[in-house]
Amino acid sequence: MSVQGIGASPRRREDERLLRGQGRFLDDLPATDALHAVFLRSPHAHARLRALDLAAARAMPGVHAVLSVTDATADGLAPLRPYAEANTRTGEPFAFLPQPLLVDGTTRHVGEAVALVVAESAACALDALEAIAADWESLPAVTTIAAARALDAPLLADSVPRNTGLDWRLGDDAAVERAMATAAHVVRRRIINHRVVSNPIESCGALASFDAASGRYTLRVASQSLHLNRDYTARALGVPASQVRFVAQDVGGGFGAKNFAYPEHVLLLWAARRLGRPVKWVASRTETLLSEHPGRDHEADATLALDAGGRFLALAIDGVANIGAYMIAVGGGVQTNQYPHLAGTLYAIPAIALGIAAVNTSTTPIGVTRAPGFAEMNAIMELLIDEAARATGMDRLELRRRNLVLAAAMPWTNVLGGAVDSGDFPAALARARAAADLAGFADRRATSAARGLLRGLGVAAHIKATGGPPDENAEIRFTTAGGVDLIVGTQSIGQGHETSFPQILAERFGIPNATIRLVQGDTDAILKGGGHGSSRSTYMGGTAIWRAADAVLSKARPLAAAQLGCVEAEIDFDSGHFRARGTNRTLALLELATRARAAGTPLDSYVTWTREAMTLPNGVHVAEVEIDPETGRPTLVSYVGVDDYGVVVNPLLVEGQAHGAMAQGAGQALLEYAVYDPASGQMRAATLMDYALPRADDLPSFHLELSPTRCTTNPLGVKGAGEAGAIAAFPAILNAIKDAVGGKLPGAGPATSERIWRAIRCG
Repeated sequence: MSVQGIGASPRRREDERLLRGQGRFLDDLPATDALHAVFLRSPHAHARLRALDLAAARAMPGVHAVLSVTDATADGLAPLRPYAEANTRTGEPFAFLPQPLLVDGTTRHVGEAVALVVAESAACALDALEAIAADWESLPAVTTIAAARALDAPLLADSVPRNTGLDWRLGDDAAVERAMATAAHVVRRRIINHRVVSNPIESCGALASFDAASGRYTLRVASQSLHLNRDYTARALGVPASQVRFVAQDVGGGFGAKNFAYPEHVLLLWAARRLGRPVKWVASRTETLLSEHPGRDHEADATLALDAGGRFLALAIDGVANIGAYMIAVGGGVQTNQYPHLAGTLYAIPAIALGIAAVNTSTTPIGVTRAPGFAEMNAIMELLIDEAARATGMDRLELRRRNLVLAAAMPWTNVLGGAVDSGDFPAALARARAAADLAGFADRRATSAARGLLRGLGVAAHIKATGGPPDENAEIRFTTAGGVDLIVGTQSIGQGHETSFPQILAERFGIPNATIRLVQGDTDAILKGGGHGSSRSTYMGGTAIWRAADAVLSKARPLAAAQLGCVEAEIDFDSGHFRARGTNRTLALLELATRARAAGTPLDSYVTWTREAMTLPNGVHVAEVEIDPETGRPTLVSYVGVDDYGVVVNPLLVEGQAHGAMAQGAGQALLEYAVYDPASGQMRAATLMDYALPRADDLPSFHLELSPTRCTTNPLGVKGAGEAGAIAAFPAILNAIKDAVGGKLPGAGPATSERIWRAIRCG
C-alpha cells in the first residue's frame, strides 16, 4: 500500500459509504422509540403575546407535552447568552438581551419559537399546533438599520438603547482627514452586503435523550462545533458540561449555520428529561429560512483617497451590521474581531479609520456564513477600487497592482495591527490576468456585442484570517489490529476529513493512510474541540495531529534504540521504520507500537495546543458576464480563481471546496436574498419557491489555479481553504455587471434581471 500523504489526491473515503446510501445523517439514525417535536413559531416580527391557550392541544390523542416559557422558567432553564459579550479589542461590554428559549412575552422576529409540542408522531404534533390559540398584540417592526436607529424607532429591548448593541471607532481619524484633504482623488460610495441564508442541504435538527440513572443528556445533532455548543447548551440547562454529550456522525453541510447553539437544542434535551423518552426534531426548509442563523447584512459608507499616481493614501469606512433580534451568535464578536482584523485587505494603505456599529432589528438573529466580517471588508475594498477606477479614469487592474503589498514585505503588519505572515499578492494577480486571458477580453466583448449582448469583466482580490477558536487537540492510539485511530476535536461537515486527516498522519509516520482511521464527532471521545469554522480544521486539527505524531516519535525513539541495540542518538526514522544508523537493522513503527503495548509502555499520545497566529489564504478571482439588454438577464459565462492556500494536503478536495464556495458567492451576487417586508417584518423568501439558490445551469465550469506560498505559522505550511470563492465571487461578479452596464446598479440585493434592466434604462 502506498503512503498517499500530503499532496496526493486519493478519492474521498466517505464517498463509497455516502453514495451507497449508508450515511449516518441525523434523519438516518434509528429512533423507533422517539417522540417527535415541532415548534409553534411566531407569525409576527414584533408583538406582545397576551395569552397562550394550550389546553386543547394538550388534550389531543398522542400528544405527550405542550410546553411554553412558563414551564421552561419553572424548571430553571436559562436563556442563551452571546458567544462574545464584550468588544474583543477594548473589553467594553456589549448591550444585549439574552435570547429566550421560547417567547417570553414579546416576540422579536418571525419564526421565533413560542411553544414546543411533543407527540407520538410528527403528524400528530403538527395537528396539535393547529389547536393552540395565541392572542397577539402587534407592535411596530423594524427590519432595516435606518429604521432601527431612527430617533422614534420602537425599542426591541430595554437593555439595548436605540437598538444599538455596540458603536465604536478604530484607527487614526486625524491621519485619514489629513490624507483626504491633500489627496488628488477622493472616492465615496455606499456599499450594501445583503442578507443571505446558508441553506445547508441537511437542515438543523437533533435527537435528544436523557439517562435518568446517570443524569446525563445526549444530543445527536447536525452541528459543526460540538464542544462549544455543548457548553452553551449545558449552561442554559443549568448543569455542568460533563453531564451533556453531543454526537454528530455525518453532517450534511454547515457553512456557518451550524456553528452555534440554538434554543431548540436546549428545549429538546429538557423535553427528553421531562418525558423519559428520546425526542426528535428536524427543521423544515421554511424553518431553515426563518429561524437558522443567516449571514452578511452589512452597510458601509466608504471613502478612498488616492494620489495622482493612483496610490492609496487613506481609507475611511463607517459600517453598520444588522445583527437581527438578538446578539446570540457572534454579532458583536464579528464586528470587533473579524471585520476590522484585516481592514484594507491586502493593500498597503498608510491611514485607516473605521466606525463600527451593530444594530438589533425585528429579523432572525445573524450568525455566520463563509468568511463573516472578512467577506464584508473584502467586498467594500474591491467594489470601492472599481468605483475609483471609473472616477479617475485609471485602469482597475493597474490600481490594484500598484497598491498590493509586495512579497518582499512579508511578514507584513497593516496600520491597525493585522498581521500577515506570507503571500505573494502581485504574483496571484499576474497569474489571474493570464489564466482569465484578460488580453483577449476586448475581442470577447466585441463578439458578444455582435450578438446583441453586453459583456463585462470583474476582478476581486481576497484575503481572510483562518483559525477560529484558538485551542485544539488530537490523540493517536495504536490499535490491537495493527492500525491507528486518530481522534480529533474538529468536525467534518462535508470537506473530506476522513480522507485528508489520515494523509497528514501518513506523511508524518510514513505509513499507508489506509491503516489510519479518523474518529470525530463525539464530545465523550476527546476532551475538547473547536469544531469547524473559519476554515480552521486543517490548520488547527492538522497542527494538533503533527504535534501528537511528534509526541509518539519521542516516546518511540528510546524504545526503538533498545530493540535495535544502539543508543537513541543513533536512531533514524523515515518511511515508517526506525533504523540503527550504519546498520541494516530496522523496526517498523507499527510493530514497535505492538511491542510497546505488550510491555505496558504504549506509544499512544495526546496533545493540546493554542495558536498564536492565524493563517492567511488569499488570491485573485476574475468573472465575466453577458447581459441581455432587453431583459436585463445576466449569465455568468466565465469564472477564474487563483488562490494561495499554502501547502495543499489534498488538491482534489481543495478544488471541490473552492468550487462550492464560488457557487455560494455567485448565489449571493445573482440570486439569493433574505429580504423582509419593511412594514410587517415578514420574510418575503420563506420557501425555496422564493429564495433562489443557484442551480447547475446558473454556473459556468469554474477554473481554479493555485499560487501557493508556504504558511510560516504552522509546521504543515497550510492555510485554511474553503471560503475564498464566497468572499471574492460577490464583488467580482458585481464588478463585472457594473462594467457591462456602465457602472450603475441601483438598489440593494442580488443583481437580478430587474435591477440590471433598470440600470441600463435609468442609469
